[in-house]
Amino acid sequence: MEISANANQDIPYNCSTIVVGKDVSTTGRVIIGHNEDDWDAIVQAYHVPRKKHLPHETVSFGDGSAVIPQVEETYSYYWSEMRAPGRGMSYSDTFVNEWGVAIVSNSCVPCREPEDGPQEAGLGYGLRRLVAERAKTAREGVELAIGLVEQFGYMSCRSYQIADQNEAWVLQLTQGRHYAARRVPDGEVMYIPNWYTIHQIDWKDTKHENFYFSPDLAEFAEKNGWYDPAKEGCCPDFDFAAAYQSGEDSSSNILRARGAWRILLGREPEDLKAFSAKPAGKMGPEDVKRVLRSHYENTPDDATDQYIRNPHMGVKEHFTVCSCVTVESCVIVFDGEPDLTCIWRAAPVPCVSPYVPWYLGISAAPEGYAWYDVETARRTHFSPADSDFRYNPLRAYWAFQTVRYLTEFDYRGTNGEIRKSIRSMESHWNTDEKSVKDTWHLLRKKDPELAREFLTDYTARQGRAAWGWANEMIRKLGEEKIAQNSAPHGDLLNMQTEKQ
Repeated sequence: MEISANANQDIPYNCSTIVVGKDVSTTGRVIIGHNEDDWDAIVQAYHVPRKKHLPHETVSFGDGSAVIPQVEETYSYYWSEMRAPGRGMSYSDTFVNEWGVAIVSNSCVPCREPEDGPQEAGLGYGLRRLVAERAKTAREGVELAIGLVEQFGYMSCRSYQIADQNEAWVLQLTQGRHYAARRVPDGEVMYIPNWYTIHQIDWKDTKHENFYFSPDLAEFAEKNGWYDPAKEGCCPDFDFAAAYQSGEDSSSNILRARGAWRILLGREPEDLKAFSAKPAGKMGPEDVKRVLRSHYENTPDDATDQYIRNPHMGVKEHFTVCSCVTVESCVIVFDGEPDLTCIWRAAPVPCVSPYVPWYLGISAAPEGYAWYDVETARRTHFSPADSDFRYNPLRAYWAFQTVRYLTEFDYRGTNGEIRKSIRSMESHWNTDEKSVKDTWHLLRKKDPELAREFLTDYTARQGRAAWGWANEMIRKLGEEKIAQNSAPHGDLLNMQTEKQ
C-alpha cells in the first residue's frame, strides 16, 4: 500500500497477502492471494507483450535515480496498475509474467536504517517490473531483486512475495541495501499484513535452499544497537524482524493477522507474527477468497452487529482484511502450463465484486479494463491525468466502483443479494475451468495461436459479463431504493425484513 501525500497520515498501511504451499494446496501447486489497499487509487489491467531492445539501451523509473542496463528481450506479463491523483504509485502494482512468476508486496514501515548506513537508494517502483520482465522462476526473481538492491539501493521498507507454481519466496527489504529472504515451506501457509515476518536466519544455508540474507545483516544490527547477541561472535538468536522493524504494532495489523490466521488454521492463532504454519487442511482458491473477503464475521472481532454497521468503517476505525481502502484483490492459481495460470481478479472490494477469471496466456486484456496503451500508461504512471479519476461509463472500473458506492449507503440491505449473485457467477466460472483447459490443450496441438485466441476471447467474454453484471446490479439497486422510498413506512419495514 502507498499513502497519498494529501491523505490523512494516520491511515494505516493495510495490504494482505496469503501464500499456500504446494503440498497443502488442493491444486498441488502454489496459490497466492493479495488484497491491494491504497487510499485513493484507481486500477486498470494490461497484457504487456514481449519486447526486444536495442544494444546499450537503459531503463529508468520516475521515482528513482537508478539507470539500469536493459536486457536484449523482456518477457510478456499481466500488469495491474494502480494510479492515484497527482502522483505515481511506487509500491502497489501486481505482475504475473509469461513463465508464471508472480510478484506482489506489502509495506513494512517503519523500519530502521541509520543515518550512517547506506542511504543512497535509487530503486523503488522498478524492482517489481524488472522481476516480471526478466525472471523465469520465483527463485530467479529473488536473486535478480537482491542483485538490483545491492547495486542500486532500495527506497522503501517492504516485503515482496515472489511465487511460481513450485515455490514461493518472501523477500523483505529495508530502506538501503539490507535484506532477508525465506522460502515458504511447501507444507505450510503464510499470511502477512504489514510487518516483517522473517525471524530466525539459517546462517549455514549458503546454498540458498531456504534463505538469502545480507552478509552483514546481524553485524549491522548489532553495530547500531538493535541486536544484542547472547554470545559474542555468535548470532543464532538473531531475529531479523525484531532487529529491523521500528515502532509499535498497529491495531490494523493485529486485527487482520488474527482474522486471517483464524481461517487458515481453523482455530485461534497463538503467534500472530509467525512466518508460516500448517493449515487446518488442504486449501484451495475458494479458501483464499474467503480470507481476502473477511470482515471477521461470527468471531469476537466482528464489529458489524450483523451488518447493522458497515464493515468498511473508515480509515480510523476497525480495519478488516477486506477494507474501505481495498482497491483490488486477486487470487493467482498457477498451472503446469503457464498460459493456463488464472488470475482471479476482483476490484475494488472483493466482498461485493466477483473474482473474474483472467488467463495468463491471452494476447490482449478485455476491452474497457484499461484506457491507455501500455507505453502511454508507463509514461504517465507518475503523472496521471485528472480525467483518470472522473466517472466514465466507458471504463469498467467505474461500474464496479459504483456498485461498491451503492452498497456503502446500505450494506446490510444490499450485500446479501449481491453475494448470492456473485456466488452464482463464480460457480459457473469454476465449472467452466475444466472445459477451458481441455479446449486449450486441443487447440494448442493444432495451432498455438488458436489456443491463445481462445483464451483471449474467453477472458474478454467473462470481463464483459462481469461488467454487464455490475451495470445490472446498479440498475437493480437503484430501482429497489426508489421502490423503498415510495413505499409506506410499514411496507418499507417488511421489504427490509424480507431482504435480510
